[in-house]
Amino acid sequence: MDPDVATWNSILSAYARNSSVNFPADPGLLDEHTSSSLEVLNLFSRMQKSLVGPNEVTLVALITACAELGALSQGIWAHVYIVKNRLTLNHFIGTALITLYANSGCLGFARQLFYQLPYTDIFCFNAMIRGLAIHGCGGEALDLFEIMKEEGFAPDDVTILAVMCACSHAGLVDEGRKYFDSMASIYRLEPKLEHYCCLVDLLGRAGLVKEAEERILTMPMRPNGVLWRSLLGAARVHGDLEIGEVAVKKLLELEPETSGNNVLLSNMYSCMKRWDDAKRLRELMKERGVHKTPGSSLVEVDGAMHEFLIGDKSHPHTRDIYVKLEEMNTKLQEYGHRARSRDMLFDIEEEEKEDALSYHSERLAIAFALIATDSYTC
Repeated sequence: MDPDVATWNSILSAYARNSSVNFPADPGLLDEHTSSSLEVLNLFSRMQKSLVGPNEVTLVALITACAELGALSQGIWAHVYIVKNRLTLNHFIGTALITLYANSGCLGFARQLFYQLPYTDIFCFNAMIRGLAIHGCGGEALDLFEIMKEEGFAPDDVTILAVMCACSHAGLVDEGRKYFDSMASIYRLEPKLEHYCCLVDLLGRAGLVKEAEERILTMPMRPNGVLWRSLLGAARVHGDLEIGEVAVKKLLELEPETSGNNVLLSNMYSCMKRWDDAKRLRELMKERGVHKTPGSSLVEVDGAMHEFLIGDKSHPHTRDIYVKLEEMNTKLQEYGHRARSRDMLFDIEEEEKEDALSYHSERLAIAFALIATDSYTC
């Protein structure tokens, strides 16, 4: 017997739930979530071929996966499908679409949709506050939080996380501390690891590295790798080598095989021109068989996902990509941009460092996106 829409929805929803990532997320878990999101898109394609029509539940799962992947064009297709087929734009779909547009940088669309929804619940508010937070609109996010309370919605732990994120991105340290402390004192919510991660990020961004360390050491649960990595990142930015080394020691106990922890410490040594220490750490990584996993960047063009590694030359449009990349680099230099080469691991010449950074996976992805945009425009 062929699956009906209810069967498809059960499978799609299960994958979609696994694809949802709260912030701040552990980078080590992102591959699993991305894989689940891609599976949702693949299953939906098979569902379409089976001639079973989607309903509101199907589209919530699809849009959720698109939001996780940043697959904007496919998410827009789902939105258009809802409008054309006069499906109910309920608060479940609304929440998913707000998240999609916010994740994809279309904050204006997210705002417009939020204020047009016939009914909003705490999930809609959480999605909109989060969207404002990640785009640096801290004041607007806090204003919306106050409106939410005025409308009678009690904040949950996700709301507080979004509000703290808004404070972190806007540099509102005192407000962030206040909201964190209000969880237990006002809302009777127990802070989770995610809230401590956000608090450490807030303090670290503000240069309060010592206070961030103290918060970690006095928290009621065992700190995880995300917390120590956040502290390490703050210590690196603000040049606190002593706390950075403490964080690395804890990370190596928790995640001995994770190369990124060693890389961050090596970056700190390089920033301080402690080349011998950086070299010693690289040699230790080799002895332990720890290899740096290359980062990759994904970009969606015309519904297809394209992945790039640093210095990647495997793409069919490699020649055009590198021509565009040289054009980008020339224009950046004309506007006075200088590559942030102080974090490079090796004691090499400045020009070599800038060359390495020029072929970073993110720049390759941007170059390809610009080429594709140019072709569509023409």
